Amino acid sequence: MAEIKLSDSGLRVLESRYLKKEGDQATLENPEKLFRRVAENISQASTNYGEDSQRDAEDFFRIMTDIDFLPNSPTLMNAGNELQQLAACFVIPIEDTMEGIFDAVKSAALIHKSGGGTGFSFSRLRPKNDRVLSTGGVASGPISFMEVFDSATNTIKQGGKRRGANMGILNVDHPDILEFISCKEENDRLNNFNISVGLTEKFMEAVAAGEDYPLVNPQTGEETGRLNAREVFNRIVTMAHKNGEPGIIFLDRINAGNPTPQLGDIESTNPCGEQPLLPYEACNLGSINLSQMVRKTQQGPAIDYDRLRDVTRISIRFLDNVIDMNNYPLPQIKDMALGNRKIGLGVMGWADMLIKLRIPYGSPESLRLAEEVMGFIHRESEKVSEELAEKRGTFPNFPASIFKKPRRNATLTTIAPTGSISIIANASSGIEPLFALSYQRHVLDSTLTEVHPLFEEVAREEGFYSPEIIRKVSQGDPLDEIEGIPENIKDIFLTAHAIDPERHIKTQAAFQKFVDNAVSKTVNFRNEATPQDVARVFQLAYELKCKGVTIYRDGSRDSQVLTTGKTDDKPKSKRPRPRVTVGTTTKTEIGCGKLYITINSDNDGICEVFTSTGRGGGCHSQSEATSRLISLSLRAGVPPKEIIQQLRGIRCAAALKRKGVDNTSCPDAIGRAIEEYLEFVENNKAIQQDVINRHQNNGQSKPDIFATNGSYVCPDCGMEVEHEGGCVLCRNCGFSRCG
Repeated sequence: MAEIKLSDSGLRVLESRYLKKEGDQATLENPEKLFRRVAENISQASTNYGEDSQRDAEDFFRIMTDIDFLPNSPTLMNAGNELQQLAACFVIPIEDTMEGIFDAVKSAALIHKSGGGTGFSFSRLRPKNDRVLSTGGVASGPISFMEVFDSATNTIKQGGKRRGANMGILNVDHPDILEFISCKEENDRLNNFNISVGLTEKFMEAVAAGEDYPLVNPQTGEETGRLNAREVFNRIVTMAHKNGEPGIIFLDRINAGNPTPQLGDIESTNPCGEQPLLPYEACNLGSINLSQMVRKTQQGPAIDYDRLRDVTRISIRFLDNVIDMNNYPLPQIKDMALGNRKIGLGVMGWADMLIKLRIPYGSPESLRLAEEVMGFIHRESEKVSEELAEKRGTFPNFPASIFKKPRRNATLTTIAPTGSISIIANASSGIEPLFALSYQRHVLDSTLTEVHPLFEEVAREEGFYSPEIIRKVSQGDPLDEIEGIPENIKDIFLTAHAIDPERHIKTQAAFQKFVDNAVSKTVNFRNEATPQDVARVFQLAYELKCKGVTIYRDGSRDSQVLTTGKTDDKPKSKRPRPRVTVGTTTKTEIGCGKLYITINSDNDGICEVFTSTGRGGGCHSQSEATSRLISLSLRAGVPPKEIIQQLRGIRCAAALKRKGVDNTSCPDAIGRAIEEYLEFVENNKAIQQDVINRHQNNGQSKPDIFATNGSYVCPDCGMEVEHEGGCVLCRNCGFSRCG
């Protein structure tokens, strides 16, 4: 086997996040052993169909060690390990009941713990201040519950490796849409969420006509008011211009491509928007490294379609096997994943391929080539899926699908943000242009500035290489100001913020023509871009039949910390668990025995609730789960009185049967206890404040990601980070964060 060619950064990312370790100490793998572990594990599924698993293991191992293809991070991390959760993305439904909402929180927690990201539509939740008939109270609305989901996410690391990520979507006709559009206006709020507004064809038609459109209560189906569509569209544009959020998705267009419409409508996507999914669906992704698919000929560089065909065919087999080898975090997800067998084969290294072919990013020639390359990958993928259907059978929900010709998978292609795996592959990310021509990396105790290797390679091949040119490029001088570089070369090395935004969106649209799912792509704007520039790109995305858009204006978030701090007295994100709290413990009778309820608070009010049961037993797990979720809600800023309204009056059969019990259930008892505690605190403020003052921790937390000198820096290594698909990524050490 040839030596695996990894860059220093790629090896560093593998060592820090992917290679198997003994606790936090010795590394038990090298890259070759990692790829062997993954290949052999995934190939085992072939034996289920009487196929040669050893042949598949060698094929899978070859395309990974050649860095022609890499699967998504959970597969690299977990295949052949104890966790064995291999999927990257999930969508969880949220029903408009307290049980449904917190079931979704629990499901998301299990998914994040296993290494996946989650998408949610909050569009089914009744609007703020809507009447709740069961309790006589009023609803707190979707945004308040997003805070709860955000807080839960913040407490859990994905597979022990990193924080989880979420997508939050609200339909444009929801009565709370204006609050949703502005919910991330302050950069210290909902930092584990990317958000997108779900737009419809009727809304976009109303925007064009300047007409009003109806807001609809999702519970009653009744119209609650009307807004001017153009004004709402402009509000979305203004916020996106300000800090990159919200993005937009075109719901009708996504559902027009829904392969199994009889199973329901698609409401949401994964965190970066490239994977529209039905409720409880999952998808596993992988990417072909296009920078490896260029060969040198006597006529010049050309695409190696034979190699691309071979890698595509093996990759589809690999991803189909992943479905069978996956240990799904929820039984509902397993049923949907096995029923539809969705996979998402995409690409990385697109910018590298264009440079090697000497084609400017976003040029007419590059757009034609994008359709040609992705069309080729899609056609080959379909052939393999049809062949697999003959041998292994169609996906079980095929009779409920739009397809006439038997195939193994409901979807085949997706363009994902390749983040960490593109660092391992030493390739440009997804279909993004280069972020920069010079970059910094740490070596021992030094920081070195280096020029992108392809620039130096092209400079030598084209005969304009000189140490002076390399020095000027490395220090960040614009190519236009450096003498000796041919004009055509300057064009092929334009970086993300130097490329016209229309080229970005046209590139996305070109790939979308041959992608089953969607395309993750950030449209980059210079800092001086106007809201009108953003509006033109949103409109162009609609006209060119994209499924969604994410934009980022350079420097638009640089003035504020992303993850900590307050801008007023109202909490915008989850309060950290304080070092010192004061509180009370109440003993009460429930239907199945005694329940002890501890309620603690700090300077900002109630911050946590704990419960324990007496010897008589009881629903220990249920009461503990309820108290944990209450604690998260409190620290996320949900008012205690709203929590009380939701808990009081919930009924349990055991409590109703037992004489002399005032509480109707565990939740009802907790609600009563919180209500009594609020009265106690009101009457004993001086005592409580004295205790807190004597033990208060005055230390301040360090921000995760912070701005300095006009750019974001990585909290792990201090290097500049890139914006991609609503996330940030450090190419030096692999740190990533979405939201």
